[in-house]
Amino acid sequence: MLTITPIPAFSDNYIWCLADSKTGKALIVDPGQADPVTEYLETHDLKLDTILITHHHPDHTGGVATLAERHGPERITGPADSPFKGVTNTVHPGDKVLWQDNEFSVMAVPGHTLDHIAFFSDTEVDGGPILFCGDTLFNCGCGRLFEGSPEQMRQSLATLRSLPDTSRVYCAHEYTLANLRFARHWLPNDNNLAEFEASCQAMRERSEPTVPSVLGREKKLNPFLRWDDPVVIAAAQAYAAKHGLPANDDNQIFAAVRHGKDHF
Repeated sequence: MLTITPIPAFSDNYIWCLADSKTGKALIVDPGQADPVTEYLETHDLKLDTILITHHHPDHTGGVATLAERHGPERITGPADSPFKGVTNTVHPGDKVLWQDNEFSVMAVPGHTLDHIAFFSDTEVDGGPILFCGDTLFNCGCGRLFEGSPEQMRQSLATLRSLPDTSRVYCAHEYTLANLRFARHWLPNDNNLAEFEASCQAMRERSEPTVPSVLGREKKLNPFLRWDDPVVIAAAQAYAAKHGLPANDDNQIFAAVRHGKDHF
């Protein structure tokens, strides 16, 4: 039986632990800190077998060296063309990663960073396939563009948008309420967003994570996945007109929404 658990780190990071109860082995995704992972592994009597890295930022890689020293995982898998050099098993988009008979496809999703990749598996956990997407797609948001272009990020999100609606989106941060404040400002008449915001507020009041998200819901709610939605297009064009930005195609609509979030 497989389980996926968020391990909180820093102030708002999630380090994901995919565990196999039959073997006691664990796969860890984006360990920015080592101590929370070690504590979780020891508490649940798990052996660290594999680490997956989505991109090079320190809040996703900072704990790798210590975990490697403490637990000796068989492999540390991450993007080949990356500033982070702590991986032992480099992968390229299109490669496959096999873990405990579960196959993950490596997907290129540049935008937040140029080396960013995602890992997708058809294996169903909690009712849907698994998507570890780092900082590319969030609950009602997307990653800030530190290295890539709006065109790159929109294409990356289009790649993720093409996955099955039942896919569980395991992102790396608890940004949901902040993202929803922007989404509600951008689309104030969207009742579905208002309802989702209320449910997420209740979850956070109970100290529960709002992730994973479900991709089908993201397609309906997330303004960063709705560049071809007439409602989002109208809002983007109105915003663009005020700020002297173009808004004539999908990439420009997405760029206007991202600009709006960056300056919100």
